[in-house]
Amino acid sequence: MRQKGMTILLIAAMLLLAGEISAKSAKLPRKQLLNDKWQFALNDSDFTRARNVTLPHDWSIEQRFDANAPAGNDGAYLPTGKGWYRRVLTLGEAYKDKKVRLYFEGVYMNSHIYVNGHLAGGWPYGFSGFWVDVTPYIKIGQNEIVVSVDNSQQKNCRWYTGSGIYRNVWLVTTPKTYIDDWSVQVATPDINHVELSATVIREDGTTYPLKRTIEVQQPRLWSPDDPYLYEAELEVPGTDRITVTYGIRTIEYDGEKGLRLNGKPIKLNGACLHHDNGILGAAAYDDAEYRKARLMKEAGFNAVRTSHNPPSEAFLRACDEVGLLVIDELLDGWREHKNENIYDYSTLFDQWWQRDVDAFVCRDRLHPSIFCWSTGNEVIERKKIEIVKTAHNLAERIRANDPQKRPVTSALAAWDRDWDIYDPLAAEHDIVGYNYLIFLAEGDHQRVPKRVIIQTESYPRDAWNNYRQVMNHSYIFGDFVWTGLDYLGESGIGRYYYEGETPGESWERPLYPWHAAYCGDVDFTGLRKPISHYRSMLWNEKGESLFLAVLEPDGYYGKVKTSMWSTWPTQESWTWPGWEGKPVVVEVYSREPKVSLYLNGELVGEQATKEMKATFTLPYQPGTLCAKAGGEQRELQTAGAPAAIRLTADRNSIDANGLAFVTVEIVDAQGRVVTTADNRLTFNVTGNATLLAAGNGNGKDEDPYFDNQHNTWHGRALAVIRNNGKQGKATLNVTAKGLPSASISIK
Repeated sequence: MRQKGMTILLIAAMLLLAGEISAKSAKLPRKQLLNDKWQFALNDSDFTRARNVTLPHDWSIEQRFDANAPAGNDGAYLPTGKGWYRRVLTLGEAYKDKKVRLYFEGVYMNSHIYVNGHLAGGWPYGFSGFWVDVTPYIKIGQNEIVVSVDNSQQKNCRWYTGSGIYRNVWLVTTPKTYIDDWSVQVATPDINHVELSATVIREDGTTYPLKRTIEVQQPRLWSPDDPYLYEAELEVPGTDRITVTYGIRTIEYDGEKGLRLNGKPIKLNGACLHHDNGILGAAAYDDAEYRKARLMKEAGFNAVRTSHNPPSEAFLRACDEVGLLVIDELLDGWREHKNENIYDYSTLFDQWWQRDVDAFVCRDRLHPSIFCWSTGNEVIERKKIEIVKTAHNLAERIRANDPQKRPVTSALAAWDRDWDIYDPLAAEHDIVGYNYLIFLAEGDHQRVPKRVIIQTESYPRDAWNNYRQVMNHSYIFGDFVWTGLDYLGESGIGRYYYEGETPGESWERPLYPWHAAYCGDVDFTGLRKPISHYRSMLWNEKGESLFLAVLEPDGYYGKVKTSMWSTWPTQESWTWPGWEGKPVVVEVYSREPKVSLYLNGELVGEQATKEMKATFTLPYQPGTLCAKAGGEQRELQTAGAPAAIRLTADRNSIDANGLAFVTVEIVDAQGRVVTTADNRLTFNVTGNATLLAAGNGNGKDEDPYFDNQHNTWHGRALAVIRNNGKQGKATLNVTAKGLPSASISIK
């Protein structure tokens, strides 16, 4: 049995693979993005009827919501099917006598890669990256690459997967003797010495090790507060060279002193995330993946869990750079299926688990953000004795691929009283993941004193209790709320609804037109919900310290009903026309012991905070609502009639094929957001860009995201535009009936 709680020195890195081969060799880029000039045909390999697409590409998000779609509520009621991609790759004389490979970051799912008519490779699990050696099949001149994708067998997942080549594709060119990309490792005997290593593959197929030791004086250690990264190179002189970016840090953990990063105690305020990008679907655009990480960091999280699959490489690079610790998760289920039809990973497990573990760890092991591996989530066969052996094999395969020996976990659950029987399963993990079971931690600690725990999933409404449990017990490292962001699929989870609407939870019955989950701290437009501000205030002493929120009056739109993952519908709004004189509940979040609330300059009341919150009930009157605490104040003002459209872009310039996210708000004459506005918007883009998607935060809005018309919801919407790959300015114009049009230009 591997010793638990041992001290481990973790030196992590990420492989950029952006350098060129040595100047002594032919001057070809080592790695070229191969995302442009693809043709796509849906459900038919006849490319005479194909259309041009640029990767990453998710064909499901390009279709309309359909209550009868085979993927159902899990798949966001979007069609799936089969798809075919084709690209002509022209290679010049410089490619002669070179090793040429294709690297697919992710194809969902059951992919087959053909080069000049030859089956060259493929991969069934849609979340694994994979390599295809095309050297035997290519020629100087034109080469045809065809990719078949089969996502027709439904259901095969419990959340929205998307369909197609939804992550980047690369052309990697090296001499016949080259550095094996996924063999690169970083280790250290101490924080002052970094040892880089890799395997060199000779032209004849034999191998030899490549090593380099670097002395680091006064190392700057990577952490969420200071995500500092180093760069170094591994080179085979005159042949091949790779740039490695790495971070230096240490991890220690045990039940007595808890989790320590670089020798300092740390508690994890974590968020679970699915892989999609909201209105963009599953397409893993680099800018969207970076935005996702930034939104989590800005919301006060210091950790994320990639539920329940390997994320994109761009997302992990973003976590490295912004400073988010990561639980990197491989699978949802193991040998027994979770879906209505047996099409999920259970059909692949016995034949593919070792290859998928290898692909998972070898791709990701160099990232400093990853502090923990997860092998699975709430596996169905957890009461069978053979599950212990399966967990052991998965964990040992991970450790064999990870020289840093990062801890291994999986998310455990029990929906009955048989929790104690999972002790042998829990013992196979370095850290035990608890889904919604943190209330059992104290008793478990008495029974198994050396067990260390993370709550790998929790209900949003339990923020205070979970925070206190983590802070009061050294053996509980953190809490990961379900979820950080709203996401597609599991349609209706986290929803609130009104009396008379279909009752119940998303797994009990279809809840169409709901096509998304509403349990995130942040919605599809990037807006932080009040629960996000509250959670951040609990965990971050140096962050925001006062927030003012208003509960939707019960009966304003209907009598409110909540579900298991929901919180009461709450807004940062004091605009409730037609409710004058009726009671409204106001919440004030504060780190101060006492808060005061004023309406139109008159004191409503003063209260001591409990659980960093004070609650007031008062008759609604338009005007200014003001909370004061500790010398700080925060106001909400009643908005007037809609008067203008306000556009705010997350950037003023975008690189070739890059994205700009533009927030759309309906405002009154004083610039206040009209939270009751549901104006119909029309989006048009001119110049060097394309409208990629438009939508709002309403998970049951049936307008397709590819359309150029969408309503606002609570006065907000989001548009995403993509640079067309050329220089020049692009302009987004937004119109709504009865309002002046608005435009914003991006270079």
